[in-house]
Amino acid sequence: MDTTDNFFNIEQLLRDGNTIKLKPQGYSMYPLFYPGRDEAIIEPVDPSDLRRGDVALYRRRQSILVLHRIWKIREQKFYMVGDNQSEIEGPLDPDQFLGRLCGFVRNGHTISVKNPLYRILSSLWLRMLPVRPVVYRTTRRLRQIKKRSQDQKNPTEGQK
Repeated sequence: MDTTDNFFNIEQLLRDGNTIKLKPQGYSMYPLFYPGRDEAIIEPVDPSDLRRGDVALYRRRQSILVLHRIWKIREQKFYMVGDNQSEIEGPLDPDQFLGRLCGFVRNGHTISVKNPLYRILSSLWLRMLPVRPVVYRTTRRLRQIKKRSQDQKNPTEGQK
């Protein structure tokens, strides 16, 4: 399948007022989305209705569709960031936006973005943007320590 046609169909479906489901690729929105497991439910949106913290679908100029969170809106310009990123992208223009996340499907269960737990966790994670690099380094280091500990407990046959 030609991905250009696929993107065109997604854009046309949203322009026609349809809510769509798609499986996000990549890890930029991890842990909200795990590639291959989760589905995003996207509704059409008027860019004037977008707010800080919304997860929005937009097209980079002459490029790909992206699903990221709104970090801030200033003078009708949008600044976006993935949940697994610390670099802010922008400014983006309102005409680049196609839809907004209204829910997601994880392990067969649909979760609304209006769910109180989702709202609290996503708000906290967005506010942690300045310290995300420290969080990433700390978790990476803890995983390395855990792996070394497991390797020491379970040496392979060749190392005995």
